[in-house]
Amino acid sequence: MTYLMSLLMLGLVFGLVAVASNPSPYFAALGLVVVAGLGCGILVGHGGSFLSLVLFLIYLGGMLVVFAYSSALAAEPFPESWGERSVVVYVVGYLMVVGLAGGWFWYEWHEASWGIVDELQSFAMVAADTAGVAMMYSSGGLMLVACAWVLLLTLFVVLELTRGLSRGALRAV
Repeated sequence: MTYLMSLLMLGLVFGLVAVASNPSPYFAALGLVVVAGLGCGILVGHGGSFLSLVLFLIYLGGMLVVFAYSSALAAEPFPESWGERSVVVYVVGYLMVVGLAGGWFWYEWHEASWGIVDELQSFAMVAADTAGVAMMYSSGGLMLVACAWVLLLTLFVVLELTRGLSRGALRAV
């Protein structure tokens, strides 16, 4: 299980580097799909099966629609791919930063403190992730409204950034 979780985390880091280093929205959206899947796999490995399912459905169902729409507005005839020189320079730079940060925090990292949530209570009637979701809705309602507002604001920011000078799809003909 430790090898699988380490592989998922390594894939998550490489996926995040792929998203951060690529200027083309096509390949960045593909990297986001990979990162969302690997992040949900990490959550399942730590006992959050319900939370990972909700994250996967909401993220891929909602946020990737925004990226698909923004990539349609920012259509490039020849997008830069992961093998081009400028993108490889960014990938190497980001991996060096991740390696330096990992080396800096290597001795303070306590892997023994990791634990699966459902192992802490032997005879629990409710799984820990569903209880956490219920707690989020009961006492964190204001935070959920704030997060929904931030997501709506993010939608408008992404659409405004990809609109460009030609007014996008909303231009007068």
